Amino acid sequence: MATAPGFIEHVLDTAGLGDRLTARKMFGEYGFHFEGKFIALACDDSLFVKATPALERHGLELPRRPPYSGAKPYPVADQLLDDPEALRRLLIDSAAELPPPKQKKKQNKKKKKKKKKKGATPAAVESRTPRG
Repeated sequence: MATAPGFIEHVLDTAGLGDRLTARKMFGEYGFHFEGKFIALACDDSLFVKATPALERHGLELPRRPPYSGAKPYPVADQLLDDPEALRRLLIDSAAELPPPKQKKKQNKKKKKKKKKKGATPAAVESRTPRG
């Protein structure tokens, strides 16, 4: 079951972080980014947060389960959707503990080389001409 767009809006509204928190569609589900840092994901209408020391510092013992088949268990933060201030603090503090996002490499647009017409050029013809 895919995450409903209404759930994404609910998470964004509850967190109350404005444009600092964004959601992007990823692999049929959604990833949340705080100021460009990946900090959480939504799968099957549940909110999974990255495991950072901020969880322990905030005294949160969230249940863990894999967000999708084959994934490692992530903390499930659904209960924080009832406590906007706790969710906001966790997201901000977790993002502060994560490294900055990697800069995307600029793709070099290779210049297309003009194909030379097959056949001899005047200089090539001249060099092949026997001199006598």
